[in-house]
Formats: sequence, C-alpha cells, structure tokens
Amino acid sequence: MGTIFAVSLPAAGALSGRRAPSFALPDLNLNYHDIMDYRGKVILLEIIKTDCPVCNSFQKVAESIRLKYAGKVVVLSIVMPPDNQTTVRQFVGQNAVKSPILFDCGQTSAVYMKATPRNPEIALPHIFLIDGNGMIREDYEYGNGNEPYFESLAPLSKSIDVLVKELGAKPAVPKKLPVTKSGD
Repeated sequence: MGTIFAVSLPAAGALSGRRAPSFALPDLNLNYHDIMDYRGKVILLEIIKTDCPVCNSFQKVAESIRLKYAGKVVVLSIVMPPDNQTTVRQFVGQNAVKSPILFDCGQTSAVYMKATPRNPEIALPHIFLIDGNGMIREDYEYGNGNEPYFESLAPLSKSIDVLVKELGAKPAVPKKLPVTKSGD
C-alpha cells in the first residue's frame, strides 16, 4: 500500500505526500498566523533555529522567493525553544527577514517532523513546500544531497514554479461561503 501511495503522489522527502498539519502560532508581535488563512497560496514553511548558520544563510533565498512570487507564495518560519523573542529579534535584524517567524513550543514542529517517543529527533533546518490545497508536496532536510535547496534560489524555484502554475490552472475558491437565511 505504501508503494502505491508513493507512485500516485511523488514526494521529494519522507515527510511529503500528506496534508499539512494545521496550526495557529504567534509571531514576534504576538499576532497569530493560522495556516488555513493561506489556503490558495503556495507556502514555503521552514523550521529553523536562529543560531544555525545554514538557517541564517537561507534567509537570502527565502527573501528572494518572497519577492519573486509575491502574492502567490507565503514564506513562514517556525522556531522552538530555546529561541525566544530576543533571539528572533536579533535574527530578524541580522538577516533583514521580512516574513513572519512563528513561535512553537514544539508540538507543531513535532507533528510536521513526525516525531514520536521512538523517533524523537527533529533535524533542522527543514523546508516544506505546501501547495494551494494544503498538501505537503516536497520537503527537504539539510544534508544528504539536499544542500542546493538551502544555498540558492534555482532548485526551489523549479518546484515552486510547478506549484504556482497549478494555482493558475484551478478556479479560485471563495474564502467564505455566502450566508443564507433559513427559509430561503
């Protein structure tokens, strides 16, 4: 059964090919970001640590994506303790980050990374590409040959171009359904 699933929905990483877990997490200004608010857009979700050199250098790539695909792609970053408002403010200042950085106590990251008591490891950094329907289409953990996805725009652009093209091929889904009165 797993083989059939892999054939019908190709995925770049072991954590792809499934619905993106839902979340609502606060940013640096304590504004909550609900992933459902981004349906109909491609999401580049990265789980990072502010003291990670790769995470710091990847911000240039993330900013390039945000600018290149403005209005079609949303870049969101998630951090966990020990990162806090102070470390995130420093990270934002050092890297000129314009996209939201969200605070997780660990549950959201664990669900995305499929962490369990038997598999408690969360390898960072990790990138998830989520399509407009909320499916994780590709994911990349740094290392094991995935380094180019963290080092330049070109590899991610190829994948994002496909997802953005799919957005244009589908009719727009209304954000809210019209409210009707009883008896109408």
